[in-house]
Amino acid sequence: MQANPNKKRFHFEPWHRIAAILLLFDIFAVNLSYFIALWLRFDLKYSTIPERYLTEWIRLVPIYTVIVIAVFALMRLYRSLWRYASYAELWRIIAACVITSGLHTILSRVLFGRMPISYYVIGAGIQLVATIGIRFAYRFLLLMRAHHGDGGDEHGISRVMIVGAGSAGQMIMRDIRRSKSIHDKVVCFIDDDANKWSRFLDGVPIIGGREEILTAAEKYGVDKIYLAIPSASAEARRDILNICKETGCALKNLPGMYQFVLGDVSVSAMRDVSVEDLLGREPIRADMEEVYRFVTDKVVLVTGGGGSIGSELCRQIAAHGPKQLIIFDIYENSAYTIQLELHEKYPSLDLVVLIGSVRDSRRIFGVFKKYRPDIVYHAAAHKHVPLMEDSPCESIKNNAIGTYKTAYAAMVHGTQRFVLISTDKAVNPTNIMGASKRLCEMIIQSFDAKIKAGRAAELPQLFTHDGVENADKDGSGRVFKLAKTEFVAVRFGNVLGSNGSVIPIFKKQIANGGPVTVTHPDIIRYFMTIPEAVSLVLLAGTYAKGGEIFVLDMGSPVKIDTLARNLIKLSGFRPDVDIKIEYTGLRPGEKLYEEKLMAEEGLRKTQNDLIHIGCPIPFDTDTFLNQLGALMEVAYANDEAAIRDKVQEIVTTYHPV
Repeated sequence: MQANPNKKRFHFEPWHRIAAILLLFDIFAVNLSYFIALWLRFDLKYSTIPERYLTEWIRLVPIYTVIVIAVFALMRLYRSLWRYASYAELWRIIAACVITSGLHTILSRVLFGRMPISYYVIGAGIQLVATIGIRFAYRFLLLMRAHHGDGGDEHGISRVMIVGAGSAGQMIMRDIRRSKSIHDKVVCFIDDDANKWSRFLDGVPIIGGREEILTAAEKYGVDKIYLAIPSASAEARRDILNICKETGCALKNLPGMYQFVLGDVSVSAMRDVSVEDLLGREPIRADMEEVYRFVTDKVVLVTGGGGSIGSELCRQIAAHGPKQLIIFDIYENSAYTIQLELHEKYPSLDLVVLIGSVRDSRRIFGVFKKYRPDIVYHAAAHKHVPLMEDSPCESIKNNAIGTYKTAYAAMVHGTQRFVLISTDKAVNPTNIMGASKRLCEMIIQSFDAKIKAGRAAELPQLFTHDGVENADKDGSGRVFKLAKTEFVAVRFGNVLGSNGSVIPIFKKQIANGGPVTVTHPDIIRYFMTIPEAVSLVLLAGTYAKGGEIFVLDMGSPVKIDTLARNLIKLSGFRPDVDIKIEYTGLRPGEKLYEEKLMAEEGLRKTQNDLIHIGCPIPFDTDTFLNQLGALMEVAYANDEAAIRDKVQEIVTTYHPV
């Protein structure tokens, strides 16, 4: 007879084995408890125990065994994870022992007669101690084993310093000790509270304040430092991290109070310390209620929606309930990536993803005619300074002329608001990219001026080279009603982590072993995170009246050299020792210092302290618009020799290096 191959064979899982061991122990222990009680009652002399008592004890053993197993099973004492046993399991054990001891007393007196009172009291007590002892002894042994690093062998164990000997630090240490997958050992604590110094937390010494970090790291052979101060300010974190990074240890950071409040304080919740943490300022938190009211139930178009800024614009807009979100980008891979992300996160979102170029008049006008967006965020642009210096005509065609075509399409198709994403490089530009963005700003200002003057029909149509004529007329030749579109620009500096920014480049260079290239030791830039910048862009868009150039407060500037050195240290290396820093010289068109507004401009306040309005330099709109046609002809002729002269003629603040 052959065995059925499909028949499942029963296997004892680990919890089955533990349950079986506990059951056998309980059978032995609970009955022995009452025998010991009887033995104690008669002065530890077996011969003096009356035979009647021994007989009654023996007769009650099988009955009591069944009762104990049944009650203990009902109280789930054989299915608990005793390695994580806590007060809940303790109370269940006590309840089970009280019930079974009570039943033992009742059955003994009813079925066999009265036993000595001490028999019941002492027997119940010994049973409780034995039942609790075996279960919590298992948990205690596991904790001791973890604490001593599996028998004291610390090969492969990382030695950890925890900065912060409060509740969060204690929770981190306990998570390390009870986890099998974490090969860490906490060797010391650091805390600025002098009352905790020279004391111990769960057997681990609290060495002193932050001034002891370097000494303690060397003394205890620390490999990792965990910062567990969720309530600390950004400045305090920066100061502590600036000390920690000098140790060369791997750094981890508990991001903030919300993990602590939610009870999510564990090693897995810690994240690597980033350069943003060393900037030393609180994240900018904008009140997005106005954005919610502005965007909800609107059709919103984001050009360049697959880029760093554009994709974050799409994320935040999608979170505010638009009627429809249209992503327009020339790069299909980046557009596809944000499409997948938004489909997964917002399955009910009406999302349209279109591929095309803002330089293609027929395409951009077709998009506006079909979808009629209420709001446009124009983020499509060439932005890399050195690349644009080598391809200046492309910079003008894409940035300036592309903006003009998109703005015109918005105006004739009833768009309510058009928000241009600009840059601080548009201020006194020394490169063609910055000059092209200043042209974009001037285009926006010109559209606003013509609309307010009721002369929008005078705006030139720069589309004939695309075969698009009379773009402001429908098929019957009737002129569209030109909308009262509000055109504004938002100007800000560099964003951390954007495509092509210095931090991803530095990280790649460090991963390759160096050198890290910095153009100049004194070069400085303003920095903001992508979500911060986009939040303020959205908020600034709600303040628009038309024609403004909004300037975002970027905080204090940062030296790129300092940024590079900090990133090397955070990676566990020493600048100029393990990883070399090379100064390559300023690139064509690059400035040492970026400016946020022109000297001739002033700033007006808005209701938000982080958003200001630049008072733009006046210029003759008609002259500018007439010059645009000639500029376009030079750009499309790809005359690189003449394009810079032409741009300089129009943008008087442009001084190429």
